[in-house]
Amino acid sequence: MQLAFSAADIAAIVHPKSIKGTTSETIRDLAALRAAKPGDLSFLGNPKYKTEVAATTASVVLLPLDYVGEPSPGQQFLFVEKPSVALAHVCARIEQLLWPKPAAGIHPTAVIATGARIAPSATIGPFCVIEEGATIGERTHVQAQAFIGRNASIGSDCWLMPRVTVTTECVVRDRVRLQPGVVVGADGFGYEFVAGRHEKVPQVGNVVIENDVEIGANSTLDRARFSQTVVGEGTKIDNLVQIAHNVRIGRHCLICSQAGISGSTTVEDYVVLGGQAGLAGHLTVGKGSKIDGQSGINTDLAPGSFMKGTPALPYNLEQRINVLRKRIPELFKRVDSLEAELSGLKKPSAP
Repeated sequence: MQLAFSAADIAAIVHPKSIKGTTSETIRDLAALRAAKPGDLSFLGNPKYKTEVAATTASVVLLPLDYVGEPSPGQQFLFVEKPSVALAHVCARIEQLLWPKPAAGIHPTAVIATGARIAPSATIGPFCVIEEGATIGERTHVQAQAFIGRNASIGSDCWLMPRVTVTTECVVRDRVRLQPGVVVGADGFGYEFVAGRHEKVPQVGNVVIENDVEIGANSTLDRARFSQTVVGEGTKIDNLVQIAHNVRIGRHCLICSQAGISGSTTVEDYVVLGGQAGLAGHLTVGKGSKIDGQSGINTDLAPGSFMKGTPALPYNLEQRINVLRKRIPELFKRVDSLEAELSGLKKPSAP
């Protein structure tokens, strides 16, 4: 990564509330406080690292408004409301420099059906396949080896990275980002056991991904048995997540890596699922609920629930049980000791 930002450039991006110190160094890289060296930009995003600020040699440091301290000579502190968000704004500028979208057009190796409709400002990369009736919106970038199925619809300002698959009839709205290997619209996992055999149930619905969704690498979203599998506006899904058929996910949810949601479950708005959390089928997870990592949910949850464990319990109760669980060996020893003592007391005395 080759960067060349002045301290003034960084300030123009993050709009600090106040500034302390000056530096003439060119910002050439980003680094954690402890690892930073002159020419680096760093930040204090977690209070646990507050003591590292005084020792860092980063040339520019993004700090929260309540930080108390002075920069070293040749160092500049930029005070912002949320350093992590400010750094994200810098990274967005870097992203534009490192991975600019290529000029609009269709690569000569792409295979485009005659009836596909591609906006003039869209970009179609090498070896893509776009089938009959598919539509690609304005300024959307489809990278190498992506597959867009028959009558699928991709909106405007989307970014489909290499080997993304969007199958027949599926809908991707505007400003959606699909990381490499995402599969939208694989068949739902549906079978009926008949006469000693698992007979496949046709999956004839589709998947609808609303505006401003991002889906991580190698995640899969199954098409509905009928009707729709839906991901709501602004939801962010991590890598290696499985969304089953007829699942409905609300707006602005966060779903972390390796989570799995079984068929016909509804996840309401603003829900957070930790890594490897699992939801059984035909449930409703209420608005604003939080599910800790590796938790298993097999009942409906009221709005605002905070759950942990398998099977899941309210978070604070599960934490208390975890503390007590560590004391079980000691408890057994005490019980054994008490049983031995009581057994001695019950022995008949000699005549």
